[in-house]
Amino acid sequence: MAEKQALNIVKMKKMKAEGVPLSMLTAYDYPSARLAEEAGVDMILVGDSLGNVVLGYDSTLPVTIDDMVYHTRAVARGAEHTFIVADLPFMTYHGSIDESLRNVRRLMQEGHAHAVKMEGGLEICGTVSTIVSAGVPVLGHIGLTPQSVNTIGGYRVQGKDARDAQRLMDEAKALEKAGAFGIVLELVTEEVAEAITRELSIPTIGIGAGRYCDGQVLVYHDVLKYASPYREKRFVKTYADVGGIIREALGEYVKDVKQRAFPAANHAFGADEGVLESLYGAAGKGARS
Repeated sequence: MAEKQALNIVKMKKMKAEGVPLSMLTAYDYPSARLAEEAGVDMILVGDSLGNVVLGYDSTLPVTIDDMVYHTRAVARGAEHTFIVADLPFMTYHGSIDESLRNVRRLMQEGHAHAVKMEGGLEICGTVSTIVSAGVPVLGHIGLTPQSVNTIGGYRVQGKDARDAQRLMDEAKALEKAGAFGIVLELVTEEVAEAITRELSIPTIGIGAGRYCDGQVLVYHDVLKYASPYREKRFVKTYADVGGIIREALGEYVKDVKQRAFPAANHAFGADEGVLESLYGAAGKGARS
């Protein structure tokens, strides 16, 4: 495979202008990042969704900056030629600007991310502007913001009425003005997502936001049904049942071990002639049999 050329934020804006959709996928470790890059995805998001799908939490809230640095660094090793965005986790960019910048620095210098993602609207625009001024690209994220799930009433679709639609439009425009290079729209009604996409000069990337965003992002484990149990989601298209294949394969392994079908003779290594005699002596040469 020819060496892939990583995107940058200038190319992404050009793709929007030319109507070329952006493909984005989450990844949380070296092998998934490697496979995503080989598949040709434009961008990889190291999302704090790793809390749910990799670390076993029931939300993204327990995910720490140390978790994000660790997983981003692994992804960067696997996808050296792909643009990597890392999530700033819960409450790591809502304190002092110095603390926020320290966390951003860790994701960039230790995690080797190319950009950071931040959830929120008007309330974070000042921080976004400062981070961008420091030379760090920022991807915004509005609509359903999982870090705020306890204050927005759960995992529900956003932009269903006129007031909420206007709020989302105002937030998107404010984030663009603050310097965000793009915005994730999560669980936003298709009509509102389309309107926001038309109004902005920066790309929108949808997840559960319909057909008219400038790009799409899905979680690696959702695309591959790599979970147990797997919970179906209306906005997800699964392309393989990897979880089922893995479960079946592991079951076959257990069965083979129990029945002594594995390992077979072709999985074993032979010693040099005379080794058993040296261990047991001539009298014990046939002990193993």
